[in-house]
Amino acid sequence: MNRLQNEEIPGLSEVFQAQFRIGAAVNPQTLSTQRELLARHFNSLTAENEMKFERLHPESERYVFEEADRLMAFAESCGAAVRGHTLVWHNQTPSWVFEDGNGGAADRDRLLARMKSHIDTVVSRYKGRIYAWDVVNEAVSDQSGEWLRPSKWLDIAGEDFILKAFEYAHAADPGALLFYNDYNESDPEKREKIYRLVQRLLEQGAPIHGIGLQAHWNLFDPPIADIRAAIERYASLGLKLHVTELDLSMFRFDDRRTDVTAPSTEMLELQAARYKDIFRLFLEYREHIGCVTFWGAADDYTWLDDFPVRGRKNWPFLFDANHLPKQGYRDILQLVQS
Repeated sequence: MNRLQNEEIPGLSEVFQAQFRIGAAVNPQTLSTQRELLARHFNSLTAENEMKFERLHPESERYVFEEADRLMAFAESCGAAVRGHTLVWHNQTPSWVFEDGNGGAADRDRLLARMKSHIDTVVSRYKGRIYAWDVVNEAVSDQSGEWLRPSKWLDIAGEDFILKAFEYAHAADPGALLFYNDYNESDPEKREKIYRLVQRLLEQGAPIHGIGLQAHWNLFDPPIADIRAAIERYASLGLKLHVTELDLSMFRFDDRRTDVTAPSTEMLELQAARYKDIFRLFLEYREHIGCVTFWGAADDYTWLDDFPVRGRKNWPFLFDANHLPKQGYRDILQLVQS
């Protein structure tokens, strides 16, 4: 497919405008290198890292908003909405947040006060301009038999740090949709732990509006039946669902090959068929799914390069490294246009 044909195809978000928003995660590099692609095909943007605690608030008395503001300006220039990611997470949070300044750990009151101050400052800055926030990210454990992930938030503040985060975010912007966001969300055991957490938050009166399904999947896993079961289980809580970080790795997680330097025809065909099956499912549940966000936009950049295998390239998106649509793109168009 040549450039002219690429320009003639409909924009991805245009195709699905009657069903759900189509988003992409961006960073300072891709805001430049993928600028035209992002403006043409996506109507929701998420900061890959630039709105996380360590980037916005690296020191107690210092905030750094330049890159987040740049994303906001780009989104508003092309009419895209913005999802905020993320306010409270065990990872990418600077160590000072958990310290008392004298070599010891902060106590619960100090930690919650810092959380509130951070959320007040960040959410208020973008009030009315960010339509949804991933308030708490990945608080559920992957370990069998363990409910909440061990973290300094949990150790110091207790499990109600999650409830507090939602209360603080809602107070800072009552108009924003607030989400709990997690990965391995379609694994049956973890699904039930996420369900339990969100159900408890609802029972506690938390201002939570939705669940974010990260959807870091691959060509083979998870089974469509497990994805369907997760969507139905979460939707039964009466909340909105967003697919927040979708990508389809060419490799199973335990595949450690390093000799694949380009996707084979078979890999591309499998990926296209997998995308079609997944979007068929999303369309089936479109009354519950408000947004489908890819964790990137095109194969020239993905966090899956070098992860989990250093030195290995991956090709997880609907657009190739030259920003041209792959077979998967054309196949999902058929779901709406047929």
